[in-house]
Amino acid sequence: MNPNLDALKPYPFERLTRLKAGVTPPADRAPIALSIGEPQHAPPPAVLEALRRHEDEVARYPTTTGLLELRTAIAEWASRRYGLTERSLDPERHVLPVNGTREALFAFVQAALDRTRPARVAMPNPFYQIYEGAALLAGGEPLYLDCSTENGFCPDYAAVPAEVWRDVQLVFVCSPGNPTGAVTPLADYRQLIELADEHDFLIASDECYSELYLDERRPPPGLLEACRSLGRDDYRRCIVFHSLSKRSNLPGLRSGFVAGDAALIAPFKRYRTYHGCAMPLATQRASLVAWGNEDHVRANRDAYREKFAAVGDILAPVMDFPAPEASFYLWPAVPGGDDEAFARALYGEQHVTVLPGSYMSRDTGNCGTTHNPGAGRVRLALVAELEDTLEAARRIRAFIERHA
Repeated sequence: MNPNLDALKPYPFERLTRLKAGVTPPADRAPIALSIGEPQHAPPPAVLEALRRHEDEVARYPTTTGLLELRTAIAEWASRRYGLTERSLDPERHVLPVNGTREALFAFVQAALDRTRPARVAMPNPFYQIYEGAALLAGGEPLYLDCSTENGFCPDYAAVPAEVWRDVQLVFVCSPGNPTGAVTPLADYRQLIELADEHDFLIASDECYSELYLDERRPPPGLLEACRSLGRDDYRRCIVFHSLSKRSNLPGLRSGFVAGDAALIAPFKRYRTYHGCAMPLATQRASLVAWGNEDHVRANRDAYREKFAAVGDILAPVMDFPAPEASFYLWPAVPGGDDEAFARALYGEQHVTVLPGSYMSRDTGNCGTTHNPGAGRVRLALVAELEDTLEAARRIRAFIERHA
């Protein structure tokens, strides 16, 4: 077996299961999980209808490239959303459908890293576990860039020494951030593009939460938009990852896309041809409907906006958390500072499951000291319907007040 498998860390939810082992929650309280970022809002009916209408296409093999109609719809959506130069995003050269961002993020690292030379992969810390696992299995070395209150929960790229950048082959951006909800400013994207030019690395921007934002007048910027602002219509060294899972409440559809530099898309398509992960045709037809409709996405944002406001009113008096900008997470500090103890006791007393922040981060050190930027916080995924989410918030507040 691949010896790099031994380098993989336990997945956060494996650790959470162990943390809860032996704890018996109160039977008179229904369980509420705020730990997993799985949208619970209803999927768009038109998408489900498209799936049913094209179910007979399971009798045909799909191609890796996918339907031109789907790639065209994706290119048109991305161009509208990010104000790209007309026709600069060519559906024939710059777009590739994928089975959700998770598998595409992992696969891209396997295809992108040059194993004949040092291969550091920079990522935010805390982070989505796939970034680290993909780097390790590709023979790379993770480089953790701390995201804390001091830097607005966005990596400080200027603080990375030039000698470190020299070994970096790939940088992951996650905006809006998981778990912090922070939005990467356009200036940070531009700075990263300039660093990529200087040090010859690739930028992979995970933007799967891009359509869940609280201020309707301020959609989060993206990497392709930053390229356009710099006059880089070839999107050199840049690739973005988008998904319908969060945008359209379709996590089980496993549908997304990658887009960007044609010099990256072409070899990645070749890799995926051997990888054997073409999107089923019925899924492509349903995805085409989803990318072509914004009404359900606006309604989705309205629902999250209502939940954020109501949960904030309940928890703000007892917990400190950054003002959310986007995504569907809250990232509060826990009273007492022990995120594991907090999560275990909350489950035992209130039957509410949250994810300890330290499970999404790694210890980093300087001058002999170590620090985990996720320690002392928990991730709350506000994905359930409104009443369940509010009930969970009320239970969390009652738990904190009881132990104050």
